[in-house]
Amino acid sequence: MNQPGFSWLLYALMTVSCWGLYGIFLHSGQIGMGDPVHGRYKAFLFVGIAYFLVAVLAPIAVLLASGADWNYPARGMTLSLVAGTVGAVGAFGVLLAFGAKGTPAVVMSIIFAGAPIVNALVAMALHPPAGGVGGIRWQFFAGIACAALGGCLVTLYKPAPAPPASGVSQASAHTAPSGAGTPR
Repeated sequence: MNQPGFSWLLYALMTVSCWGLYGIFLHSGQIGMGDPVHGRYKAFLFVGIAYFLVAVLAPIAVLLASGADWNYPARGMTLSLVAGTVGAVGAFGVLLAFGAKGTPAVVMSIIFAGAPIVNALVAMALHPPAGGVGGIRWQFFAGIACAALGGCLVTLYKPAPAPPASGVSQASAHTAPSGAGTPR
């Protein structure tokens, strides 16, 4: 680790925790909407509200409190808007994957295995390594392969979900009158 101190690692692990919970809570929120047709879009609306609260109001408060200037160069604004757009489109893609019968365990495993691969390749294209591709150590390529293999293995061999709980408990099933609940 070539960065001074370890506070960056704590923030990175905070993000891992939050993003690791994202898919689970988003899927649960979608189901909690009680609307099988539009529930995912209703859930995404509240994701947007949360983004507004956290990603708009909090930075404004920090900028005001720290006395930052309000100069925004066009390049910085443009690239930041692109970043926000690809982030939001990615979050919308998560919902669409859930709507197409993907489960959080599978969808998020593919995303979190694939995203670092995309990040590494695009970062190399934008900021080529010293010595070109030939200067890249084999461990980098092994890491890419391990990320892909890890996502594949987690997706293929995820634990089976528990069977859904029945609406009738075992005790009440034994005390029900004869013929109760049977079709006529």
